[in-house]
Amino acid sequence: MANTLPFPGRHGVNDAGHLTIGGCDALELAATFGTPLYVFDEQLIRDNLRAYRAAIPGSLYAAKAFLTVAMAQLVASEGVGLDVVSGGELATALRAGFPAERIVMHGNNKSPAELAEAVSAGVGRIVVDSHRELLMLDEIARSMQRHPAIHLRITPGIKPDTHTYIQTGQLDSKFGTPIADGQAQQLIIDALNCSSIRLSGLHCHIGSQLFDLAGLEAAMRLMVDLMAETRAATGAALPELNIGGGLGIRYRNQDTPPDIATYAAHLIETITARCAVHDLPVPRLLCEPGRSIVGEAGVTLYTVGTIKDVPGIRTYLAVDGGMTDNPRPALYEAVYEATVASRPAAPATKIVTVAGKCCESGDILIRDVALPEPQPGDILAVFATGAYNYAMASHYNRLPKPAVVFCKDGEAHLIVERETYADLYAKDLPLPRAASVTL
Repeated sequence: MANTLPFPGRHGVNDAGHLTIGGCDALELAATFGTPLYVFDEQLIRDNLRAYRAAIPGSLYAAKAFLTVAMAQLVASEGVGLDVVSGGELATALRAGFPAERIVMHGNNKSPAELAEAVSAGVGRIVVDSHRELLMLDEIARSMQRHPAIHLRITPGIKPDTHTYIQTGQLDSKFGTPIADGQAQQLIIDALNCSSIRLSGLHCHIGSQLFDLAGLEAAMRLMVDLMAETRAATGAALPELNIGGGLGIRYRNQDTPPDIATYAAHLIETITARCAVHDLPVPRLLCEPGRSIVGEAGVTLYTVGTIKDVPGIRTYLAVDGGMTDNPRPALYEAVYEATVASRPAAPATKIVTVAGKCCESGDILIRDVALPEPQPGDILAVFATGAYNYAMASHYNRLPKPAVVFCKDGEAHLIVERETYADLYAKDLPLPRAASVTL
């Protein structure tokens, strides 16, 4: 089943002319599991994990992109670490049996409870985001008689070429401690003086969906400079550097992001060369990709409903999902490719705007996309929806969240059940009888 399709991901067309994902017929998946449906090519996820592990052995999968118990188990089976950013993500990883020592705990405003949970679980590293958090963690660790290893999140002052909402390394950022004005260096000194934590290294992340590596390379040079300054000021040669993630993926057919090996080689070369300038030992490198592991592996299947022509303006094609299962177009003006799953190789002759079913004019999934002539009841496949779609899904308009399926070698496995209406109100409580009013 060769991939004859130009779309993001690694998909094929079977003898019936239908789109296949992980060797599974997309129409059969929709009929079996219903729509909307998140579908993942499991082998592509594994291949991406292996590519990162080969390039940077200290790779961690960023769980915020997509996390379920099954996904955590898949990552564990490939020998890759896990980067979590909340108590809920940590709890999911532990529920999956993920080795705690291979977990890194992130977050820009961790609660005392979350820090205690991370220390109690014995996670491998805690990324400290601020001076307040440093002192809070030191006290928690002391009270628990533990000595967790930490990284300090540093803001290098680099503003990458990506959407404003996913820039994280510029000076004006809620994340990390800036190098400017010596704040980062003081935080490093204070961390070295803490009695109950061990400073193992530094962390830096400048943004997501990056194609141009120049910003990352500049950030890495600044981070190595800071490590050299630390050694000069304190005598401490920090052994680890987490270079973050951020490698972009193909959302549009014309997108050309660097591949994983190229991304890693450029950054390793930059760091190695800068360490040589300072006569500094090359630190052990960690990275935390998420989108570039699962993004193109995901496809969302929808059933086409109303097709509405507005003469001289546009044609709206409505589907049975929308901003509840994919908020990224509303949040980031994200752009996607799509096709009709029953005839993906047919000429794309009809320009439509794919609209969701939420009560919002802004619930638009794709504007002006060319499709094979669509009809109500068709299955629409939207590509590259593996990252931040399920993770950001909501219950707006009280819509249940879709099911999730892993496909590999022509076999489909349900890993998240479709929610029911009962799930929507399971935690609701009725109005107290005394407060009720009879009209």
